[in-house]
Amino acid sequence: MAEAWQHPFLNVFRYFRVNEWKRSSKEGDVAVVMDKTLKGSVYLIRGSVSANNYLQLPRTSTQSLGLTGRYLYVLFRPLPAKRFVIHLDVTTQDSQVIRVSFSNFFKEFKSSATWLQFPFVFETRTPRRVLAGMAPPGACWTFLQLDLHDILLIYLSRCYGHLKSVKLCANLLVKNLYTSDLNFDPGITVSKAQGAKLPIIPVPREMAFPVPKGESWHDHYIHIRFPSDSPQATSELVWTNSSSPAAVILESVPQLPAHQVTLSKPLQYRMSPAIQMPRPQTSCPALSAPRVLSEASQSCQHSEGSCPADLSVCSRDSSAWVEASAVHTVVRDSQRLTHKSTGMPVALEDTGSHKHFLPDPVLRLKRIIGFGGHSTKWALWTKDGAAVVYPCHAVIVVLHISTGEQRFFLGHTDKVSALALDRNSLLLASAQVQPPSVVRLWDFPSGRCLSLFRSPMYAVCSLSFSSSGALLCGVGRDHQGRTVVVAWGTEQVSLGGEVVALSKVHADFDVQTFRVSLLDETRMASCGQGSIRLWRLRGRTLRSCPVDLGEHCGLEFSDLAFAQALDSCQVPSIPTLYVCSRNGHILEVDPQRMAVRCTHHLLPTGDPGPGITINSLSVSLTACAVGCEDGYLRLWPLDFSSVLLEAEHEGPISSVCISPNGLCVLSTTSSSHLGFLDIPSREYTVLACSHMAPVLALSTEQSRGQLATVSMDHTVRIWDLATLRQLYDFTSCDEAPCAITFHPTWPAVFCGFRRGAIRAFSLESTGVLVEHTCVPQPKGPWCHQGAIIDLLVTPDGNFLFSSCCQGSLVQYSCSNSQCHVLRVAANVVFQDAQPHPNTLAVSRDSRLLAFVGPSKCTVTVMDSASLNELLRVSIGTLDSLDSAVAICFGPTSPGHLLVSTSSNKVMVLDAVSGRTVREVYIGHSEPVHAVAFTPDQQQVLSVGDAIFLWDVLATPERQVSALDCVPSGSPAGSPDTLLIASSNQSIPRASPAHDAGQLEDVTSQARGLPLQQISMPSHISTQPDPHFRPPEGTDGTFSASEEEGCCGEIHSPTELLKSPGPPVFVEKEPSGAGDKAWGAASSSWQYHGHPSTWSTREIKAQIPTRPDSYKHFTARYKAFMQAKNISCPPAGGEQLRLKTVVGYSGNGRANMVWRPDTGFFAYTCGRLVVVEDLHSGAQQHWLGHPEEISTLALSHNAQVLASASCCGSDAALCQIRLWDVPGCLCQQLISHHDSAVQALAFSPDDTFLVTLGDYRDLTLALWSMATYELVSANRLPEPMHGVAFNPWDAGELICVGPGAITFWFLQQHGADISLQVHQEPVPEEMGLAELTSLCYGAARLLYCGSSTGQVCVWDTGAGRCFLVWEADDGEIGLLVCSGSRLVSGSNTRRLRLWAVGAVPELQYKGSSARSTSVFMERELTLDGAIVSASFDSGMDMGVVGTTAGTLWYISWTEGTSTRLISGHRSKVNEVVFSPDESYCATCGEDGSVRVWSLASMELVVQFQVLNQSCLCLAWSPPSCGHPEQQQVVAGYSDGTLRVFSISRTAMELKMHPHRSALTAIAFSTDGQTILSGDKDGLVAVSRPRVGMTFRVLRDHQGAPISVIQSTYKEYVDLGVEGEDLWLAVSEDQRVSVWASNWPENHCKLLDWLSFPVPAALETSGLLPPSLATFCPWDLALLVYVGFGTHEEVAFYSLRQKQVVEKIMLPSCAMSLSLSPGAHLMAVGFSECTLSMVDCTLGTTQEFAGHDDVVHLCRFTPSGRLLFTVAHSEILVWEVLSP
Repeated sequence: MAEAWQHPFLNVFRYFRVNEWKRSSKEGDVAVVMDKTLKGSVYLIRGSVSANNYLQLPRTSTQSLGLTGRYLYVLFRPLPAKRFVIHLDVTTQDSQVIRVSFSNFFKEFKSSATWLQFPFVFETRTPRRVLAGMAPPGACWTFLQLDLHDILLIYLSRCYGHLKSVKLCANLLVKNLYTSDLNFDPGITVSKAQGAKLPIIPVPREMAFPVPKGESWHDHYIHIRFPSDSPQATSELVWTNSSSPAAVILESVPQLPAHQVTLSKPLQYRMSPAIQMPRPQTSCPALSAPRVLSEASQSCQHSEGSCPADLSVCSRDSSAWVEASAVHTVVRDSQRLTHKSTGMPVALEDTGSHKHFLPDPVLRLKRIIGFGGHSTKWALWTKDGAAVVYPCHAVIVVLHISTGEQRFFLGHTDKVSALALDRNSLLLASAQVQPPSVVRLWDFPSGRCLSLFRSPMYAVCSLSFSSSGALLCGVGRDHQGRTVVVAWGTEQVSLGGEVVALSKVHADFDVQTFRVSLLDETRMASCGQGSIRLWRLRGRTLRSCPVDLGEHCGLEFSDLAFAQALDSCQVPSIPTLYVCSRNGHILEVDPQRMAVRCTHHLLPTGDPGPGITINSLSVSLTACAVGCEDGYLRLWPLDFSSVLLEAEHEGPISSVCISPNGLCVLSTTSSSHLGFLDIPSREYTVLACSHMAPVLALSTEQSRGQLATVSMDHTVRIWDLATLRQLYDFTSCDEAPCAITFHPTWPAVFCGFRRGAIRAFSLESTGVLVEHTCVPQPKGPWCHQGAIIDLLVTPDGNFLFSSCCQGSLVQYSCSNSQCHVLRVAANVVFQDAQPHPNTLAVSRDSRLLAFVGPSKCTVTVMDSASLNELLRVSIGTLDSLDSAVAICFGPTSPGHLLVSTSSNKVMVLDAVSGRTVREVYIGHSEPVHAVAFTPDQQQVLSVGDAIFLWDVLATPERQVSALDCVPSGSPAGSPDTLLIASSNQSIPRASPAHDAGQLEDVTSQARGLPLQQISMPSHISTQPDPHFRPPEGTDGTFSASEEEGCCGEIHSPTELLKSPGPPVFVEKEPSGAGDKAWGAASSSWQYHGHPSTWSTREIKAQIPTRPDSYKHFTARYKAFMQAKNISCPPAGGEQLRLKTVVGYSGNGRANMVWRPDTGFFAYTCGRLVVVEDLHSGAQQHWLGHPEEISTLALSHNAQVLASASCCGSDAALCQIRLWDVPGCLCQQLISHHDSAVQALAFSPDDTFLVTLGDYRDLTLALWSMATYELVSANRLPEPMHGVAFNPWDAGELICVGPGAITFWFLQQHGADISLQVHQEPVPEEMGLAELTSLCYGAARLLYCGSSTGQVCVWDTGAGRCFLVWEADDGEIGLLVCSGSRLVSGSNTRRLRLWAVGAVPELQYKGSSARSTSVFMERELTLDGAIVSASFDSGMDMGVVGTTAGTLWYISWTEGTSTRLISGHRSKVNEVVFSPDESYCATCGEDGSVRVWSLASMELVVQFQVLNQSCLCLAWSPPSCGHPEQQQVVAGYSDGTLRVFSISRTAMELKMHPHRSALTAIAFSTDGQTILSGDKDGLVAVSRPRVGMTFRVLRDHQGAPISVIQSTYKEYVDLGVEGEDLWLAVSEDQRVSVWASNWPENHCKLLDWLSFPVPAALETSGLLPPSLATFCPWDLALLVYVGFGTHEEVAFYSLRQKQVVEKIMLPSCAMSLSLSPGAHLMAVGFSECTLSMVDCTLGTTQEFAGHDDVVHLCRFTPSGRLLFTVAHSEILVWEVLSP
């Protein structure tokens, strides 16, 4: 909130007296000039160098503006053909200064922990986007609104404090700067806002731009808000000027949450004068939607350079509610302002979906309340007249009139814009709005989609079938706004064929309606503005001719219909055509003479004035029905002599349609009503009605079966849940309702309003029961000061809760009708300027209250009576920041919590643990505003663009508590019983029919809260219960030794578990012998002797669920095949030596060790342990692991390194290797775990090694380092996240896991070693948090990190936690402590240094200890979640690893982080080298191009393209010029290529020669031409100097290009002319060889090779790549490898035209490279092996070390080094001379 002196807004220039230049400064050319547009003085800042010409506030950097307003308004205009920069220094709440910059200097978004750079990219309306450049000539004044709060929160996850300084650099004009907490709209004046009572804040007078009288603000200026709140678009601002075809795009990070830019538009509201009291079957006055200017519907242009899905479709229908659209377009005479959506282009293979979501298998759409969406004119009768077909946003509904049943056609992902049904009701055609428009053909009886195809139009506005259904015609507009008519042949669709485009015509006249004649399907008719035309299709040619209209040529024709004829009558080929106009005329047209036969001018009854505005007409055998703008449906005879029937509607009629039998007239209105008039009975029946704007909130009432909804159209409607018919509606004229809820026992409804008022209405007396307004009460607390977001009453009726957009939560008592206020909590609910309902939810038992807050990315659960916080769940992830929109509880208690997110998904969360159960795509085309269960809990309601009612299909899951578990080896009857440790009894398991709450009372005794409930297929293990007592005569221990084997008896309270099985935790009496002194409430368990011989795989028959913790290692998926046998070359005879490994496995956990005192530094990369000298960079590589390494541990004496790898598909157990550090050799190999090793730890004296299995293995193993034998193996009841030995006591180790800390004590009796176990729960103040990390501090102190960001400190001697503090916002996965300092690392990428010197003294204060003694010294934000760390003893410096695959050197003294090791995180696609071998470049799937120093393999520069994959790369040849002019060209997945300058470290050129992804690229030998191939098989030839593609070769079309290589043509005897010799290879095993002379544009095919594909491989679809290259030692030889009958390499002679040599391979080659220095060939295989073939001697050597398919091999130009790549690992080999 702004300070009082800054409210409501602050004029920055006036307050700081810029004109006096005392508190501000200027540099360079800064002057005050008069602006004719604004009619006042402005500041002109200009100059050739922006940094030398600026205006700065305040004067010096040591001062601060101290402006706390959330919004900064910049009123500026960029100078044409110039560049400008705006710098903002923003201070966060933790006093961190962030530099935020906006400029058209910047080419891409960049960010760090202290700065953000947003580029302005000017885009021309040409086929190619130019680079970031100058402002367009027609740049106008811009109202730039920057939400500083959201910018910091979204892009840096920081809280905004205040604005420190502003620096405006040349070249621009600036009127002023303002700050405010208010969200102003410059397009609305004060008088208009007050007169219409809009919920919009107009700008103050001094901020307003002058607007000529009678004109629109948007005709002259631009309003930009950044970032916006919409989830469906990226933060882009597109600014186009028709006079100067350019656009401005403000780009940002694509992986960050998508935010739509709000483009203000003029809004017009029609309000009723008073609140309408509820009455049966009454409708509310319509709220007119904001209308786009008339030109918008005529011209919807496409922004070149963006995907086709970025186009808007402009509707003329007044019912189109454009506020919720994902794309907004305003077209005017001088400018066009477009906001682009980020929706993906519609692809045929994904059935038009924008994301690969699948329908929810649990929910089935049952009913929809709604009609229209894009338009309200589409409603059709079926052939029998028993049903009507109409759209409801993205769903097509078939409503059976007699039964009221609905059938749905689901598949569209945006609003349906047109419908057509053939005469026999067999084929249904539909088109959707999202351009380019997609058309679907449906089998109408079955509802199956027969065909999906993309129309050549960007907006389809009309569809029409022929009578047979063999022809479909569509009308729409292209991206230039021209009318397009298309005819498709659909005859073969029902037989499985394809839709055929017969003809396409561009028209320069308007077409409003298009119809195909029912008698002759080759003839059609259309009408529009001043035009009636007759069409005819002959062959594949569609032609039209105009009808002679005479004096009627100026009329606007709205609809047409052909006259009906009896089947037995002889009729002409084309019947009479009836056409209506908006002036009340109906023209009868004779198609034979193409002239008007007669004209009828329809007048209202008894009114001789102007004619009736007719919107639609329909003709039967005897009558004509017309729908009029005045709301009347009129039925006329065909001679139009008098009105037969007249029915009044509540709004303008959009369309009419007479039923096939001629007895009913279907009508639709612009107010979203659908009904029909029965002509014989003269009765009108309402079929469907809906809100005219998005529904904001809903509430259901069980006893009366009612549904209440509130909408943005200012109406409150009550619906009957059984019939979904509207019962009542209320209209508010002066205050908009925004939240509603029923009282569960009273006949009353509570309604919240936008101004903060809450009113309770009685449904019996229709009076107000109680009212709470924003005015403070005399003796009570202040009520809400902002719009009410949500209201709800607890199911027991005791409490009412309300929340507002200012973040307040108010609790009311509902024990009486007064509803007085009990508690007011401020700033707990997310503060949203655009509130969403259903941000509150109460569980079915009225005990839990959930809400969205305190941020939009979190959901909090509280106790409903005391408002004590119980749980907080983060909705966002590491890679995306999704936000919660609405929540509700499921039908069970506590059950599931449903969360609707900003990405139009529904997340199902466990209400107790916060675990994500699943994510669901709902099917709405616009954001889902609210979700709720019906009172019977059998259906789900979701509201947004419409009201969807879903059936719950799934049967109730069988819920069991965490205690409900029996080992798989137990007797057959054991799964039917539940072991309750607290009662010494066994009771039956809960059946699906039983209430889940019966189990909660039993399982909640241990910790006071219900334990997590999970479904049966997941792995369940036994939980220790502190109230359990063992049977008399036992000591409460269990022994499992090798001697006992499977015959050991399990002592349980019920003696049920007599069969073989794993050890089970059994609690011991506190007073029993052998107990350690822990107090009265302590407990312990024991394991004895040697490891047991029971099989862990037998226990884990079911796949366990991965814990919701990033601490657990998960091996990256790999597609390799296991190598059979590798024959290692003899010692001393190797041709290759591994020199360098580039990369670090960010997928591992604790997989880096560093010992500062000895300098030993090791980390993992795939299967390799890399030991590196940090001073020289020299590496050693320890090979031996068969799979990816998960973790490392170094002994305390630094003599032994332990490494563990995961278990492969053909291995029985994981490998743990013990390496002798001085000797660099593996001295022992041990194994026990069968999935993966989670953690390793050495005892303080290095006597023991403990290994912890992951969540699938669930074992803890203890090893003797003297004998390398397993001394103890223990089964865990649940996954553990970490383990550590006590450095002060070698006999104690600790594990941390879900909700508890486990102490293990080593008991040694001779040769036998046992583990005594004790478990303590986490303190209550930590809630349901899981302990995820641990480390020891000073003596007896243990620090533990949690999944909720808390750190707790334990006194291990007393077994208690005495201190807890909030250390982070996310899961803490790493803790390192030394002396008085503690380092914490989390999945929020933060690394924090804490001063904990006072903590040892706090352990003696007990419960009085406070966390204020712990404070944070420093904080660093890295590039990924923290997974490994090592620091020196003083914690001054260290090395930290992240999930991004980076190792950082940390200096806390300087507060800096330096990148030590960095590699590609995703797949590497290409490696290229500079001609002088000083540099190499790599490209990857992450869109990065990285340039490395070849000598040190250190990263020199990185070029990053966001949201694209870089698939191919080439380095300019030496003939290109001087070394400082070296370039690399990269090909991307969007079909673009970019040229980067190495010396200038900048992008020099961007071209778009391909429509599909580039897969291969190469320079010509002179470097002046670029050859590029794409996945469609096209090869483009481009000249980068002029930026043009001058040739496209289609010889390989149909198969992706895999290789393009160019070299000098050294031989003249090849038979063709040309200086270059180049080849292209496609994946269908075709190779083309060309000779070319590009300066003369000469290119000729030299040879064409085609290799056959074996039938078995061709049908399998699993084909290795086709590769070919010129032989470097003989350029007349071509070397090819692919898939064939034999695995071989073929040498093909271009002279002899035949294969001259073959070399056999052990398997199919995945990569190939030939050495230029010797006759050596490197081949990579899918078995993770590399072969070096000596082509002279015919010998082969094999090498291992890769962790995946070796998909890339590249020799350097000299042949001295070989680069091989497996996924993201880059291995550099030194080629040894023989």
